[in-house]
Amino acid sequence: MHRKFKDNLIKGIIYLATAVTLGILLFIIGFVVVKGASSVNLDFITKNFNDKVSYQLVTKADTPLTIDEGQIMDKAVYDKKYETPKGEPVYVESVGGAIMAVDYAKRNDHHEQIVFVYVEDNSPLLQSTDIKKNPSGIKAGYILQSVDGTDVEGMDTAAVAQLLEDGGSTLKLKVSDSGGGIWTNIVTTLYMVFLSLIVALPIGILAALFMTEYAKPGKLVNLIRFATECLSGIPSIIFGLFGMAFFVVTLNFQISLLSGSLTVAIILLPVIIRSTEEALKTVPDSYREGSLALGASKLQTVFKVVLPSAIPGIATAVLLSIGRVIGESAALMLTAGTVAQIPKTLFSPGSTLTVQAYYVAKEEGNIELACAIGIIIILIVIILNVLSRVASNKLDVTRKK
Repeated sequence: MHRKFKDNLIKGIIYLATAVTLGILLFIIGFVVVKGASSVNLDFITKNFNDKVSYQLVTKADTPLTIDEGQIMDKAVYDKKYETPKGEPVYVESVGGAIMAVDYAKRNDHHEQIVFVYVEDNSPLLQSTDIKKNPSGIKAGYILQSVDGTDVEGMDTAAVAQLLEDGGSTLKLKVSDSGGGIWTNIVTTLYMVFLSLIVALPIGILAALFMTEYAKPGKLVNLIRFATECLSGIPSIIFGLFGMAFFVVTLNFQISLLSGSLTVAIILLPVIIRSTEEALKTVPDSYREGSLALGASKLQTVFKVVLPSAIPGIATAVLLSIGRVIGESAALMLTAGTVAQIPKTLFSPGSTLTVQAYYVAKEEGNIELACAIGIIIILIVIILNVLSRVASNKLDVTRKK
């Protein structure tokens, strides 16, 4: 009776610990989703973080309104950047678009702006070109800053509409495509994942092969394992300081995508080495003995028998590495930078999703936007994990055939 009570008590503690762990995980994800879900939309994913200001040339053409005037408000694109409409929208037939004054609340900078809230499908605004005659187009949501050199800030909607009507046949409009999105951060994060894995995976896998297949058990192997375990426990800020001192300053790579990728690759090495080593150890010795008995060399046995058999374990290393790269922030702030742009070259700076989440939460105090970025991070991790698992399974099936 006493033994049964003790077993049930231990089982209850195990169940309770599992429930607490699951509860904490669900609470964290739920908090992020509840706080950030309202900010996640297509514009949030596809737009850049910063505004894009440009001069557009618009050739005027009478474009009658094809919908009821009352529907313009329903078609306007409003989110937290456009909090308070100021009066009614005014449709300007000569440009085929409706404008309205709104309280522009981007990044806590409240001021009134004139916004194109509706654009007809055949509007000349959509056929606008930049000053180099390249097609670009003005869409709903663009902010109007000036008309033929006249600044419209502080003007009411009717006055701006009249300014558009009275202008010449071709208007020179200064507009800005409102930012607030994370597209550049998504692209930079994916760049960082693939570049760091390209560097870390070959080195980590070869190091694991050396320790399991070539090195004799002894002090050297124990020293390498000890060093690997120590590396895995070092805070990432230390790696960031090393990356800044070595890659950024000594090698003169500057704060760039390359410096960040190489720094993160070093952070990933312990994870890849240990995971791959454990995967190689699970391959039965009979595989090696059978291959050698059939006349294969040691190198052929390692790369054609042992390594393919360890693919599922290596895939686990890749999954863990992806999560580590996406979740890294401290090291990347020192080596890759915080500029919200798509790096044009390996030597250009960029900001990953986690760095951007830190920036908006710390510098702007915008917890909702940081949580919205967190939702995208979770989705990207899930998608990349699924793709890695599918690729691993296909490779494993191909190997067995």
